[in-house]
Amino acid sequence: MGNLMYYAVVFLVVAIIAAVFGFGGVAGTAVEAAKILFWVAIVLFVISLIASMIRRA
Repeated sequence: MGNLMYYAVVFLVVAIIAAVFGFGGVAGTAVEAAKILFWVAIVLFVISLIASMIRRA
């Protein structure tokens, strides 16, 4: 899951750099990829947390 957050941050940085240089399409695509990876990481974290709570009970 750490890799997903890493890639989300990488895509966010790419989006910021692309926006600074005026590449709107690339920046928009990178932002959308960062959002998707962020939410996937959050969902996987919650699933992992719930699974570990069930295992301990």
